[in-house]
Amino acid sequence: MSVSVMMGALELGLIYAIMGLGVYVSFRILNIPDLTIDGSFTCGCAAAAICTVSAHPYLGLAAAFACGALCGCVTALLMTKLHIQPILAGILTMTALYSVNLRIQGGKPNISMFGKQTIFTDAQQLFGKDAADLVVIVIVLLLLAVLLYLFLNTQLGLSMRATGSNEAMVKASSINADRMKLLGLVLANGIIALSGAILAQYQSFADVSSSTGKMVLGLASIIVGEAFFGHRTIIRSLLSVIAGSLIYRFLLTFALQFGMSASDLNLFSAALVAIAISLPYIKKRRKSHA
Repeated sequence: MSVSVMMGALELGLIYAIMGLGVYVSFRILNIPDLTIDGSFTCGCAAAAICTVSAHPYLGLAAAFACGALCGCVTALLMTKLHIQPILAGILTMTALYSVNLRIQGGKPNISMFGKQTIFTDAQQLFGKDAADLVVIVIVLLLLAVLLYLFLNTQLGLSMRATGSNEAMVKASSINADRMKLLGLVLANGIIALSGAILAQYQSFADVSSSTGKMVLGLASIIVGEAFFGHRTIIRSLLSVIAGSLIYRFLLTFALQFGMSASDLNLFSAALVAIAISLPYIKKRRKSHA
């Protein structure tokens, strides 16, 4: 396997680790299976693409986060105000976002950013052409992970964590559980959309169907990482998400290098997640039969 292929896998793994952090907030912190992901990720791609084509790549990142946050807000309101089941609320928002994302992209299924100024082209002047992409992605990922860690240890963050762990207790403590869900889904989908914006600028194009399978990818980052590193503390959980994303991306890269068809990747991803989820049960059964 060539160095360029390995570097590409590393960079993509780190970009998807950003998305994994967002999935971690909804899936682990709030304990909500939020399917908005497949729509908010593309929404971030579309918002970043429009701003980048207009020569505002950094504004594109902010716009992507804001659009993703709005997507999460819609899902949260469907859940808390209209009492729609979380999975169905996510599906409704995700379905609606396909049309919204097309609108953002001016009715075009994809937008090219080749030759346009991006956050990566600017970084090449500081870090060199070969290292710029990796340095930018690492800086964004580490900054986001640190901010998320600090937030989850604030009073507000602890209230949000408590809502996911025991909603009845939170309500008895006079904490507004619906508000915590709203805040969590806004934050989660904002981060997910931000990862979509970075991926779009990294690849120099945005496609309206680019979010296919991102839910499974995000879950894989969490579950594979936790299978190897555990999740007893917040900092360990965040590191597990990053490590899980890298392991998952390298496994996909190895599979492609050994002849797997790109059309089979979703099948491979689903199988990998199923195995990772089953590991604790398999270990428990092996101990009981030992």
